Amino acid sequence: MPRLTRGLRAGPRQRCAGSARVTRYAAFRLDSPSIMDISITSEPEERRANVNNVPDYVSDIHTYLREMEVKCKPKIGYMKKQPDITNNMRAILVDWLVEVGEEYKLQNETLHLAVNYIDRFLSSMSVLRGKLQLVGTAAMLLASKFEEIYPPEVAEFVYITDDTYNKKQVLRMEHLILKVLSFDLAAPTINQFLTQYFLHEQTNSKVESLSMYLGELTLIDADPYLKYLPSVIAAAAFHLASYTITGQIWPKSLCKVTGYTLEDIKPCLVDLHKTYLKAAQHTQQSIREKYKSTKYHAVSLIDPPETLDL
Repeated sequence: MPRLTRGLRAGPRQRCAGSARVTRYAAFRLDSPSIMDISITSEPEERRANVNNVPDYVSDIHTYLREMEVKCKPKIGYMKKQPDITNNMRAILVDWLVEVGEEYKLQNETLHLAVNYIDRFLSSMSVLRGKLQLVGTAAMLLASKFEEIYPPEVAEFVYITDDTYNKKQVLRMEHLILKVLSFDLAAPTINQFLTQYFLHEQTNSKVESLSMYLGELTLIDADPYLKYLPSVIAAAAFHLASYTITGQIWPKSLCKVTGYTLEDIKPCLVDLHKTYLKAAQHTQQSIREKYKSTKYHAVSLIDPPETLDL
């Protein structure tokens, strides 16, 4: 597999052009009194609405997501049937995709979707190690088109691979992934279920960020998490984050909504706790670096609890 981070060090060409445009626009505003007057009299920006907060439909949405997560679940242990790639290669690929998402400021949901597409594709198709990055690139392109308002262009996805593949190869792989997935791109993710749980159980922003961090950690290693549904992993992540920050355990409100008791999520919770304990020593560190930022309250620097009160 080619070095995955080599094309990222220089930064995307598009961003350089964008920086130049920002400078020109800033200079123009300083020379234009009329525009300055408008900025002074403009009303404050309204708070962005949460599109998931629809009380009349939240139960139906959750039921639908639970049905679809079964349909969109990758095959357990698919890597054993892959002749030329390993779980470690997959981990390197996902780690690189985290860097890509941060470099292009993509939504967290885009990353989760891309990993789902990769795992479902690899569940059905044998891939040579030299093409694994191509699969990941095309999956990220598809997820960006599905989730982002302004997805990066194909040329940018070619660029981040250090031109290891050309535009035609990326588009051909995109076509193949769509065929293998039967165009089912609306896969429920850990991120989506966490969003649902946050609506039902109001908590502080640090618990939310830590929940998202723990959920993303499970994307790196296929084993043992492919055997768990996203809703279960999200439940374990929420519980462990809440327990770490506030000392609280799986709340009755979410037990009622999800039908999951603490006993139901216990196996996943134990695995996630082990992952959390070893996160600082893991070979792949992109997710941990991502969640060190103030945007996520530096939650990856929070020490995990040594034991769980189960």
